[in-house]
Amino acid sequence: MSSTILLDPTILKMLGQGILTTLYMTLVSTIIAYALGLPMGVLLVVTAKEGLKPNAVIYKILDIVVNVVRSIPFLILLILVIPFTRLIVGKTYGPTATIVPLILAAAPFIARMVESSLLEVDKGVIEAAQSMGASLWTIICKVMITEARTSLIVGATIAMGTILGYSAMAGAVGGGGLGDIAIQYGYYRYQTDIMLVTVVLLILMVQIMQWAGTKIAKKLDRRLR
Repeated sequence: MSSTILLDPTILKMLGQGILTTLYMTLVSTIIAYALGLPMGVLLVVTAKEGLKPNAVIYKILDIVVNVVRSIPFLILLILVIPFTRLIVGKTYGPTATIVPLILAAAPFIARMVESSLLEVDKGVIEAAQSMGASLWTIICKVMITEARTSLIVGATIAMGTILGYSAMAGAVGGGGLGDIAIQYGYYRYQTDIMLVTVVLLILMVQIMQWAGTKIAKKLDRRLR
């Protein structure tokens, strides 16, 4: 296939739509997964043996759920949750349907990253807040999350890049976006030039997300100082 076909308006429109679809799946999935993963991560820290409110039962349940889901390869998870996806969105293919397994795959990953970030907070700061009579909610929101926010932003950036990679894998089952284009044209039609362009676009998107996340994290870090 001639590289000049890449300049064809139809191909360019398709790639542009693929970028928008990939961004849609990535951003929506990241926001919802973070809304689920953040409280899960907080609970893992708070209910741990040395946490603010130790609770072996809650911690063990969350720990097992997070470990089990994270152990399942995304493509297998994508197939396993097909009935649940159909129940939620009414279909099992397309960008919106792909968001469901993306969230289920990303939330436990984010929970672990949040847990790791919160565990980095200086215990002396937490103890100082406790000695001043701060409530559990105050310590979590105004001490732990505030102190860890730079690390949390970096974690969110990493999670977004991971979710973008998952969204590309979903193209194997008609998930839409750049991954779908790469598979449909590069694999089934042997049009490797289009596949290479989609790969380059995916790499650029990850790099831009990484750059933006690092910039935001550095600004927040300076404000804390």
